[in-house]
Amino acid sequence: MKKTLAVLAIVSLIISCGEKKEEKKGGFEMNRTKKEVKAEKTVEEVPVDLDNKGVGPITSLEFDAKIDKDMAAKGEKTYSTICVACHMAEQRMIGPALKGVYDRRSPEWVMNMILNPDGMLKEDPIAKALLKEYNNAVMLNQNLSKEDARAIAEYLRTL
Repeated sequence: MKKTLAVLAIVSLIISCGEKKEEKKGGFEMNRTKKEVKAEKTVEEVPVDLDNKGVGPITSLEFDAKIDKDMAAKGEKTYSTICVACHMAEQRMIGPALKGVYDRRSPEWVMNMILNPDGMLKEDPIAKALLKEYNNAVMLNQNLSKEDARAIAEYLRTL
């Protein structure tokens, strides 16, 4: 009889100490995890300026009404070799998208940026604003000739 009572006591102890059921509490529940509140960035857009010719060797450039296909093909080859590391035609990357660049910048400004990015970044207000907008990603001087830069400028007209 003592053995039976001892076994029952042990079994009831095991059952009472078994799995715990969590009770769901109704009402207020506090979550102590920090939530990051992001402040909205105010985006200062770089102004469109077709009168700014930039800083560099190009002071005047007039495009023909018709695109020179041979020059544009040469420019596309150079662009594909050098420029695609930082620029895409229709999408921002390290540098700005170049499709429609002549709707925002003068041909002289584009040529001077290609030929003289160091001087442009030091002195030109639009180049400085672009540098700031693109997280201080500096456009490197590729030491292109005026002919190569002109070919790239012609190719950019085709985008």
